[in-house]
Amino acid sequence: MKIRAKKVGTTLGVLALVVAAATVVLWFRRIGEVDIPEDRTTYVIFFLSAVALGVGAFVAGARWFGGVAAVLAIVIGSFFPFTVAISRQEVAANAIRVGGSIPVFSALDENGEVFESATLAGKPALIKFFRGHW
Repeated sequence: MKIRAKKVGTTLGVLALVVAAATVVLWFRRIGEVDIPEDRTTYVIFFLSAVALGVGAFVAGARWFGGVAAVLAIVIGSFFPFTVAISRQEVAANAIRVGGSIPVFSALDENGEVFESATLAGKPALIKFFRGHW
């Protein structure tokens, strides 16, 4: 009976890691496409499911490699919901959308000279903004 419990625990640990890793891959694919969903509930549910499966692996008594997989799943699965809880990353109502019009602004360029957005009128442009967390 103990061997069967270890098999179940190991399977749960590996399954937990698969769920966590697949969810990470899907999340980063969305980030790469600049298509972060406003409602992240589905991702949080999958990450917390990985945590629950990881804990279940320990309760069932996983072998060492099932335990390692479970620990990784718990760490990965806990990190994302934690970051969602502490960092509200909301899209502003007046955000620039792909294909939208560029707002009128001026800023200093890398040479310290004033750049006017009006100089881009009628030309395709890619504007990338970086949001720092410091």
